[in-house]
Amino acid sequence: MSIAELQGQAMFYFTVFLTIILYGYILHLYRSEKRGERDYEKYGRMAIDDEIDSAPVERNPKSANNNKE
Repeated sequence: MSIAELQGQAMFYFTVFLTIILYGYILHLYRSEKRGERDYEKYGRMAIDDEIDSAPVERNPKSANNNKE
């Protein structure tokens, strides 16, 4: 087996691996939106409504804890 064949096989398996990761991520996004854990349309509106005084998409629980102290 030459180095070129080894590189070709590595590239093929790496592409398959990344494709599986991509479809897994898409499935994760779809399921979390269907369960109601996240509303990704709110995040899509951030690109349109990006003024400095715009309301945040969601509250940060860490910053809420820091304000109480």
